[in-house]
Amino acid sequence: MQPSRKSALRSALWFAIGIAVAILVRRRMPAVIGAVRNLVGMSRAMMIAVIILCIFSIYWSAASKNSKPAASSESKASRGFHVFLINAGFFLLVFSIPGLTRQILPESHLLEGCGLALELVGFALAVWARRALGSNWSGEVRIATGHQLVRSGPYRRIRHPIYTALLAMYGGTMLVSGELHALLAWLLIVLAYIRKLRMEEAAMASAFGDEFSAWRNNSWRLLPRVY
Repeated sequence: MQPSRKSALRSALWFAIGIAVAILVRRRMPAVIGAVRNLVGMSRAMMIAVIILCIFSIYWSAASKNSKPAASSESKASRGFHVFLINAGFFLLVFSIPGLTRQILPESHLLEGCGLALELVGFALAVWARRALGSNWSGEVRIATGHQLVRSGPYRRIRHPIYTALLAMYGGTMLVSGELHALLAWLLIVLAYIRKLRMEEAAMASAFGDEFSAWRNNSWRLLPRVY
């Protein structure tokens, strides 16, 4: 079986797992969800959205153990600043902040369903992109020893599909919440990844030169025909 096909199958598997977990949580654990919801003040749909994010976090941590050693990397301060922005954004996204709980989107089961669907699509895209990168992946902006410029899978059209996927996941959670704090959180996370994206493109341009320029001229940063 071709590697790209294997990656697509694994992505589909994780997508199916995400859907199965969402169904399980919704149908088989109403008492647990009700108790936790009462404790933290979340709706049932928001609890499902957070659980999906937690499952993704577990997968991402497990998948990060086969990265190549770095040949060059961003500073610890830069990496720490990015992590701070993402953690602050996650906290602001998930928890209702006094003064920022105004409902800016209509309360709708359809909107919640669309948000959860977007989150699961983001989950699947992230897994697909991560599998395509293989050991070239890293959490920080860096060029690895023996780094390859991957242009297969989702990287054929999008240069940063993992960031696209993460923004989709956080955006889906924002739709489920519908509150002002969630929108502000998503915008903060967008800014964090745009900053990281620009640093990453500068590093790749320096490392790969004309090869990166040719790829850049035939692809999009995050979303085809948009950005």
